[in-house]
Amino acid sequence: MPCRAGDFEKERLEMVSQQLEARGLHDVSVLEAMRTVPRHCFIPENLRAFAYEDRPLPIGQHQTISQPYMVALMSALMLPDPEETVLEVGTGSGYQAAILAHLFKQVYTIEMREELALQAIKTFKECEIHNIETRIGDGSTGWQEHAPYHAIVVTAASPRPPRPLLDQLKEKGRLVIPVGGWEGQTLQIWTAEKQEFVCTYSISVAFVPLRGQYGWSESEWQWYDK
Repeated sequence: MPCRAGDFEKERLEMVSQQLEARGLHDVSVLEAMRTVPRHCFIPENLRAFAYEDRPLPIGQHQTISQPYMVALMSALMLPDPEETVLEVGTGSGYQAAILAHLFKQVYTIEMREELALQAIKTFKECEIHNIETRIGDGSTGWQEHAPYHAIVVTAASPRPPRPLLDQLKEKGRLVIPVGGWEGQTLQIWTAEKQEFVCTYSISVAFVPLRGQYGWSESEWQWYDK
């Protein structure tokens, strides 16, 4: 059944006021994007009744759509600029990319799992979002063709900030990434400053593992996929 973007409007507005503004998120552009993008269109139909609750939800392939607060927080930490480009590593459902499409001029997003990438592309079209380019592949190596980026966001837990992603940042660009293992991670913000990288810390988080050349190997996090 096709998703109607206009559904759940009351729930979406309540999500912004009760889950985001009430918890100290006040970036005007981010809040407007969260009010606009229909989160329910990015999750399986049988779970849409829970779309605006403050929690992640499964989307298949052992992956999840992040809770609304986390999507909004990570978006705000990127210091969005409507004249700039952004790279997302880990398309997943496509919801984070859809939010970023309202905040940046162009969004590039990479997903390793073909089934998820194709579903996200379909949802972008249904929601008439046209400034997102999606690639299937190893996001941990970045997307050099379109670098440098104003911001890069990684939506999976990495053992460390992948060096290729740091190298693809513009001067003053920001990499927002959860770093840590299966027991938990810390949300880190790496800023490119005069050929050096400065790290600041946000909050403790729990994400699925980043796969790929600079992510976790199957043997290191193999229990997760059982």
